[in-house]
Amino acid sequence: MNPNIPFQTIDWSSVPREEFKGETGTAWWQTMQYEGLRIRIVEYSKGYLADHWCKKGHIVHCLEGEFESEMQDGATFRLTPGMTYVVSDDLSSHRSKTVDGVKLMIIDGEFLRLK
Repeated sequence: MNPNIPFQTIDWSSVPREEFKGETGTAWWQTMQYEGLRIRIVEYSKGYLADHWCKKGHIVHCLEGEFESEMQDGATFRLTPGMTYVVSDDLSSHRSKTVDGVKLMIIDGEFLRLK
């Protein structure tokens, strides 16, 4: 497989949505997968709470709405439109929750592995 990504545009309206249940609420993912790179548009419903603590690294950019990224140690970080968080793999245990719903762009992949 060629790891290089040629110039291309993504029409997200044509990318299928997958549904995932949270502890409460629902997440819908639209995913573009490349070698070592995953780009997603993710929407969380009202009242969404992730069903697991995640240790994976991400770049998460809030497009619409707002959400909290809750750390397993109890700390929380609120993100609103235009805000981004970045973390490498295995540097936090986090999960997302939202009261009124949110739309995010999430990018992750091999480049976020610890060195």
